Amino acid sequence: MTFRLAIPPLHGMSDIIKLLPDGLANQIAAGEVIQRPASVVKELLENSVDAGARSIQLIVNDSGKSLIQVVDDGKGMSESDARMSLERHATSKISTSEDLFRIRTMGFRGEALASIAAVAQMELKTRSADREVGTHILVEGSKVKYQEICAMAVGSTISVKNLFFNVPARRKFLKSDGVEMRHIIDEFERVALVNPSIEFKLYHNQQQLFFLPTSNTRQRIVGILGKSYNEKLVPVEEETDLINITGFIGKPETSRKSRGEQFLFVNGRFFKSSYFHSAIQKAFEGLMPHGHHPSYFIYFDVDPSTIDVNIHPTKTEIKFEDERAVFAILRSTVKRSLGQYHVSPSIDFEREEAFDILPPKKGQTFEQPGVMINTDFNPFDKGKPSESKQSWERGSAFQKPMTHGWEALYQGLEQNLNVNQQQEQTLELSGDKTDTVVRQIGNRYMLVQSADGIFLIHQYRAHARILFETFEESIMAQQKPIQTLLFPITLELSTQDTVLLQSVIEPLIHIGFEIEEFGKNAFIVRGIPAACMDISVEETIAGFIDDLRENKPSDTVKLQQLVVRSMAQHTAIRSGVELKAQEMLGMFRHLMRCKQPQYDLNGKPTFVLMNSGMLDKLFS
Repeated sequence: MTFRLAIPPLHGMSDIIKLLPDGLANQIAAGEVIQRPASVVKELLENSVDAGARSIQLIVNDSGKSLIQVVDDGKGMSESDARMSLERHATSKISTSEDLFRIRTMGFRGEALASIAAVAQMELKTRSADREVGTHILVEGSKVKYQEICAMAVGSTISVKNLFFNVPARRKFLKSDGVEMRHIIDEFERVALVNPSIEFKLYHNQQQLFFLPTSNTRQRIVGILGKSYNEKLVPVEEETDLINITGFIGKPETSRKSRGEQFLFVNGRFFKSSYFHSAIQKAFEGLMPHGHHPSYFIYFDVDPSTIDVNIHPTKTEIKFEDERAVFAILRSTVKRSLGQYHVSPSIDFEREEAFDILPPKKGQTFEQPGVMINTDFNPFDKGKPSESKQSWERGSAFQKPMTHGWEALYQGLEQNLNVNQQQEQTLELSGDKTDTVVRQIGNRYMLVQSADGIFLIHQYRAHARILFETFEESIMAQQKPIQTLLFPITLELSTQDTVLLQSVIEPLIHIGFEIEEFGKNAFIVRGIPAACMDISVEETIAGFIDDLRENKPSDTVKLQQLVVRSMAQHTAIRSGVELKAQEMLGMFRHLMRCKQPQYDLNGKPTFVLMNSGMLDKLFS
């Protein structure tokens, strides 16, 4: 007998649970999949890779806000497949639940094209090799406007126009064109780095930013980051039953404060992992400054059943079955490569245990070494040493005591010591008796004695404050004091860094840098601000670009302020640099003329003044 529970209808109440319309459901899915123009780029590029394309073009206008177009020569789709690809949960990559755990393709997310079509005007042209004509479909906000045949080559062309045209709230939250374009380049680089056998091109506003011909992994990295990277890459390779690791790491001098050149891939898919990043960081311990991050391009090849790629909506986080083992293998592999290629000290256990002795010259003979014994030596004899003992000790560390002419060794020494002490301790300038003593402590702090008391000055913070106010004045001044470099310096940058530096050349020129473009992705520096001391132009510009990558305001005034602040911090003299007394006095006087001499750019004190009253309290 079967019992059923009968629920009587509630009077006065209507049903409140209902299915969402397809258009609204697609927009909700789009909110998860399509967050910005770069999300569209990622989905379309991965679909082209999965389609077996040998050549892929990415064409972008207005940082993807008005147009994102991907053209490939892949296998294309039939008429019915083209229409079906626009439906939710439609995919050619998986058929059963087991397929989810052995995925090796990229664009398997079923709602990708449907989600894009829900928030944009999308045009799809595609043709498979077994068809003589292609299919042309136009979709706006999930609604198919028309479908017709068209003439085209084998492959697919997908154009996404006016992204978020029907979701103004989402469009309002997009960042500036510069920020959105950097995200697009990030996605483009990630796909290009893991597919060196495919030719890639990227155009932005009719300007070609990338042309990456078919190559190998090393050439692809150099093609993206610049020719200068060719000599900075160290190969990494390891094969185990659990995981195979290949790729490259950058030498320690390529490390940066910001994280921008760290790439991890597993089975051809880019992912992020702070855990594995720390493994590589530990391998670099002691080889780079604190707070810096190494550059690396690491490729994992594992059994798909040992990872889960579905734990994050954008597939950028991946769960490994045995993360601790992978961590240990990765760390030891990187550390071994650093030692093997002489980046860090290493012990070669396979080398022959013999000294490297130069071969004898022609006719050269060697005397057999012997042992010299003093038979007259008596350790208990405290008298005058015998002549034989003196002769035995001759040539050893025990020499005869000097009895004549020793006074000549000290002639003039006392006078020189007095002069050196005066030069080290006291520096007096004509017409100025207030600054009497200048000293440097630990190549980090400066001590200046004046009529006001004793100033203990943090040399880096003080110089950063001086440069900041000097650069501010330079922007307003007509003439900028420039020190011309004896040998101009050429900088070769990646495409992304080139775009950043191009956008701030004018502010750099305003503060005293003589810099100009010098071919594709290259710049030449002929002069630096006169207020800068001995700086590394390459490291200074690299650090400055790192700051821009983290935060680049669109407002012109804020951009100038960022340039002034960043360049002051990167060109200020660092702790550990030895300064002459004249340089310290000049820095002290310049600091005292600043508008805010007592604080650095972060509000920290630049100096501590100890007057007689404070000293009395210390000794009370």
